[in-house]
Amino acid sequence: MGSRSDAPALAPADGQAASAPATGQIVVLFVGLMLAMFMFSLNQTVLATALPTIVGELNGVDRMLWIQTGFMLASTILMPAYGRLGDQFGRKSFFIAAISIFIGGSFIGFLAPTMDWLIAGRIVQGVGGGGMMILSQAIIASVVPARQRGKYMGIMGSVFAVSSVAGPLIGGWLTEGPGWRWAFLLSLPLGVLAIISTAVFFREDSSTRTGERSVDVIGLALIAVFTSSVVLVSAWGGTQFAWASPEIIGLIAAGVLAAVAFVFVELRVSAPIIPMWLFKDRNFTLASLAGISMSVGMFGVISYMPTYLQMTHELTPANAGLSMIPLMATMLVVGTSVGFLIARTGRYKAYPIAGLFTATVGMILLATLQPDTPVWALMLFLAVFGTGLGLALQQLVLIVQNSFPVRMVGTATASNNYFRQVGGTLGMSLVGTLFTSRLMTNLESGLSAVPGGAGDIGSANSLTPDLVAHLPGPMYDLVVNAYNDALVPLFLWLAPLTLIGGVIACFIEPKPLATTNEPVDTTSLEENGEPAGR
Repeated sequence: MGSRSDAPALAPADGQAASAPATGQIVVLFVGLMLAMFMFSLNQTVLATALPTIVGELNGVDRMLWIQTGFMLASTILMPAYGRLGDQFGRKSFFIAAISIFIGGSFIGFLAPTMDWLIAGRIVQGVGGGGMMILSQAIIASVVPARQRGKYMGIMGSVFAVSSVAGPLIGGWLTEGPGWRWAFLLSLPLGVLAIISTAVFFREDSSTRTGERSVDVIGLALIAVFTSSVVLVSAWGGTQFAWASPEIIGLIAAGVLAAVAFVFVELRVSAPIIPMWLFKDRNFTLASLAGISMSVGMFGVISYMPTYLQMTHELTPANAGLSMIPLMATMLVVGTSVGFLIARTGRYKAYPIAGLFTATVGMILLATLQPDTPVWALMLFLAVFGTGLGLALQQLVLIVQNSFPVRMVGTATASNNYFRQVGGTLGMSLVGTLFTSRLMTNLESGLSAVPGGAGDIGSANSLTPDLVAHLPGPMYDLVVNAYNDALVPLFLWLAPLTLIGGVIACFIEPKPLATTNEPVDTTSLEENGEPAGR
């Protein structure tokens, strides 16, 4: 089986292991990897506070969800490919290429004259972002043993915490200042520094590669079909098309057929994108399921909370970003502290369980929000939710990585993160679709009862926070309540998913964390198609 033994990892055989990089080199490399992860995670949130202004200026409220969903969809589809190809041919070149593609997409977004161009730029960013996310984690796993990796993964997790607030805050500041387009140019200096750090300080060892040369093109194509079908069904079902329409039924059928065909192909190709033997490891399967449930809620909240705060609490984009600080602070402190505790004690199972249950409580609290809810209460609810994310986020990745040899850690990490990103994409898509459709319905029904209709606000597609703030009393209340009633109940709908994730995490097997990286083995695959164990 692909999981490693519960016994501590063996020391490398003489002459086989590459010399470990010096601590200083690891630190500088780690900084570069964190910059890449920060670029990726920042671009999941940096436009959150700018969304109302962007869609108002480009006349696209009805396509608001695709600014975020397009980015997530592209990154999700490519994640398994980056992980597998990095394991086969080396992670360094793919990592640098991913950063370069991401920067190219950022320039498209910066220059975008229409919503279509903006969405295209976000998709190109996602194509590069999938590699930045996966290969950052795989590269650190190739130079740091699992026992010590906990503190690195904890710090990496803090990147998501910082970006969850820094993104909306920076996006808000730029929106109020030079303009939201400048958010796209942040990638240039960060990307250049990450490329230099990786090029200079990452000495890749051939022993961390599987040695396989074939590429699973069919598997990648089937992943694209399946993922796109799932997202399009969640985005279009019940809104642009009825659930029983030929379009939705066709997409569901395409997704099911692609999934069945994918399993059939992966069982037969020599270098599968997502090897089916990964699922023989209980921890991989359980951590992936728990990650999906966590990501749906996480991205559903983070993506649209800043928009909600601007429209219902009359906060400026910058202040909306500042209001997310409790979520960031708790994720940062809790995630980092847990990482160091794991490195010291070697115990990790309790943290994701507690995290998912705590996140469930946070979701339930957020579902009680009203336009007159005090800001302190809102920040407290976000802190509870952030505490849950900090306890669980990176620990699930560590659990997966600890179950497989280092030469397969990219594939295992990418496969796990693929499912997590599917959850995140579904969270963005489902919440975005339901939020948008409920909002448009609320606005239309409310305006139909107002004398003069939408005369004071023009098109509902062109609403901006500034326009809403200057509406007369009755019209203002109508719009604010429409936003609140469209979004807040969705958090309660998502809470059972994180609860189920917590229950799933209870069945994770606590395997001892490796204190050294695996010995180099010239045989990359055993006869049954699984990687040789540690």
